[in-house]
Amino acid sequence: MTGNEFDTLDVSVDDDGVATVRLANPPVNAISQEVRHELADAVDVLREDHVRVGIVTGDADVFSVGADVGLFEEAREWTTAEFRSNSRVLGRAFDGIETMEKPVMAAISGTCVGGGLELALACDVRIASPDAKLGFPEHNIGLIPGLGGCSRFVHLVGPGRAKDMIFSGELVDGDRAREIGLVERVADAPEAAAREYASDLLGQPPQALGLAKRAVNTARDTDTQTAGLVESLAQSTLLKTADHAEGVSAFRDDRDPEFTGE
Repeated sequence: MTGNEFDTLDVSVDDDGVATVRLANPPVNAISQEVRHELADAVDVLREDHVRVGIVTGDADVFSVGADVGLFEEAREWTTAEFRSNSRVLGRAFDGIETMEKPVMAAISGTCVGGGLELALACDVRIASPDAKLGFPEHNIGLIPGLGGCSRFVHLVGPGRAKDMIFSGELVDGDRAREIGLVERVADAPEAAAREYASDLLGQPPQALGLAKRAVNTARDTDTQTAGLVESLAQSTLLKTADHAEGVSAFRDDRDPEFTGE
């Protein structure tokens, strides 16, 4: 397993190509200015060719509380242009996770609110502990979720539920989060479950996983005709891959395929 030097994150890539980005900014994994910039660097690690699957996590008690009040107090001294510029650092990190052609999972234990939940929303699959606490309390300081907490959230839970939770600041546990579509899986040990899931994905064809992610995201974000075109083009690309040929051959030979990403 290889590691990378960060001050507020623990970032590692194991020999199989599973990368773990762990928030490590005690006591509550607040997303400070330093964390923002290091998350952007961590996304570059996830993009590396030898990385096949990413896992984003925190610790057993807190995934992340998002930005702390001190950062917002500092932000009051910024011009609006400075605020947008600083926000883009984190926004680009979230967008990078969402758009890269490989699966990225969020393993959520404990508190996951505000910008921490927005980070999880940028991931493809969220796995939460039953007693996790998820939500958007930004109204307590007169703000709204500003980096996906409105725009990504609505796609998962619908506009009514999104507005209700943002208006009220309601926090839901892992089981309720799964009921409303905010997380996809619940597990007593989310990180272990994410690693098991990642292990399963390592046996899948990487290009097919990446293009499936792109096609689904396009279907979410655009009209049916455009999404169908992307889907068709992705399929035509995959038809020419060595992994497709291997999959067909393995099916004919009644054996497990050995995908290489080619």
